[in-house]
Amino acid sequence: MAVERAPSRVWIARGFTAVEDVVYIGLGILLAASAMALLISGFVSFVEAVRNGDLANNIIVLLDQMLLVLLIVELLYTVQVSIREHSIVPEPFLLVGVIAAIRRVLVVTAEFGHVSQLPPATLQRFLYEL
Repeated sequence: MAVERAPSRVWIARGFTAVEDVVYIGLGILLAASAMALLISGFVSFVEAVRNGDLANNIIVLLDQMLLVLLIVELLYTVQVSIREHSIVPEPFLLVGVIAAIRRVLVVTAEFGHVSQLPPATLQRFLYEL
């Protein structure tokens, strides 16, 4: 009886692996499309800001957008590793966490430059966040 179960378990495991691959491929396509859309949007925003002479006021938004693209690309790499190795490795997730933290600190610090225009409650929130 144990001999009969072995082939069915193999087929079930293969089926789950195939479903996992399809899901990862779908995630990869969505992440790649999102990264490309954000990159194009950021490029268009950059060109418009330069053309209007308003780059200094828009640099925080552009920086945030580019770091988000970098974060998505790292998630895409994580999906790629998961497809290739059929296991989840922690290093890409750690890198995504570091990029997310750096992104938030840079954006908060850049927004902090306008401290004289902020109400005290908002200033205190920024300080807590840092």
